[in-house]
Amino acid sequence: MAVEIRELVIRAVIKDEQNSSEETGTETGEHDMQGRDAIIEACVKQVLKILNRKQER
Repeated sequence: MAVEIRELVIRAVIKDEQNSSEETGTETGEHDMQGRDAIIEACVKQVLKILNRKQER
């Protein structure tokens, strides 16, 4: 029996740690931004895959 997901809810919490990034230097801030960009890129790819599969049906 196939399972159909009709709604997908994705929740993300991004903390603004401005004070801690200033104390640790800019390298940590740049690393955090690269990590965020990687997460956003992965999410966009997954959403596009889902939309393409939906259009194929």
